[in-house]
Amino acid sequence: MFLSDSDTAELVAFRRQLHERPELSGEERETARAVRAFLERTRPDRVIENLGGHGLAAVYDGAATGPCLMFRAELDALPIDEVSAAPYRSRTLGKAHLCGHDGHMASLAALALGLSRKRPKRGRVVLLFQPAEETGEGAEAVIVDPNFASIQPDFVFAWHNMPGMPRAEASIANGPAACASRGLRAIFNGKTAHASSPEAGVSPMRALARLMPELTALGRGGMIDEGYSLVTITHVEMGAHSFGVAPGRGELWATLRTVTDAAMASLVERAETLIRDAASADGLDVEIAYRDAFDSAVNAPPAVEKVVGALGAEGVKWRVGLPMRPSEDFGRFSAEAPSAMFLLGAGESHPSLHNADYDFPDELVPVAARVLMRVARDALG
Repeated sequence: MFLSDSDTAELVAFRRQLHERPELSGEERETARAVRAFLERTRPDRVIENLGGHGLAAVYDGAATGPCLMFRAELDALPIDEVSAAPYRSRTLGKAHLCGHDGHMASLAALALGLSRKRPKRGRVVLLFQPAEETGEGAEAVIVDPNFASIQPDFVFAWHNMPGMPRAEASIANGPAACASRGLRAIFNGKTAHASSPEAGVSPMRALARLMPELTALGRGGMIDEGYSLVTITHVEMGAHSFGVAPGRGELWATLRTVTDAAMASLVERAETLIRDAASADGLDVEIAYRDAFDSAVNAPPAVEKVVGALGAEGVKWRVGLPMRPSEDFGRFSAEAPSAMFLLGAGESHPSLHNADYDFPDELVPVAARVLMRVARDALG
């Protein structure tokens, strides 16, 4: 174990410091500064700041040439009010670390401590603290940033805590690790009318009522396998807050989710067909737009092999796991280098990710750090 009890206590305190001061996607300026301040005393050979926004990467060089291993954590929090009595609860109304990104950052900070005491024998380690994961924009922004070209990873690794799994038990598999998803927004425009004469207008009411069950039925749900798909209606509205006006405008928001990117393309086509048919049937104009688009995160066998070896060496119980339903923009890195993400259980009865009462289990910080450091040492010495 490369972390002392005092190291672990310091890392937990750092995690809680980050938890108290959450920042949303694209706003992570102070979070990045806090990470940079922690990294300073670990004497990285180079720090690249403002990667894809407020991202930063710390580089630790080995003595000889060799491969580059990049480990990634996320900077951003969520736009949710936290429900907690913890003394380190969020100090900012409407913002909170309710996905565990604070804990993921702490585990990379642990790697920085270890690397400061013993550099790799060859190659280099890059610790990437990525912005804007929650919106699906951060990984892409990092990769297209001109400064990313100087990193050129040969392998990329990440982990995510997962409520519903036994505490500190790992899950990993070759192939899909997290679902593809995207947010669909359909805007219907018709014509308002007096509420006493709705027939004089063009209302989106029938189209919205028809589409909610029809779109939901496109998703099979159930057990996650290659054919898994899910459509979740997340928001619907129409008209003004008035008893005198029949509506002429409406919106429907839905999240589409599949295991593979190819299946997502098919689901998008079917959803758009339903929407346009419903609009046409009622004489409505419709606009369709997308946001929060995530590619499927796909684990490469060579990278998975390294993680599995590290889990075994560190005595972490693990199993072959199905892809997680949530999406992760880590999948964007798989186009750059062989990549692998593994899950660590947060506890079978632990509050779910993005719940108002979720909090990251501090005991996972040293467990994840041990596995990641073992991956680095096994590959680079």
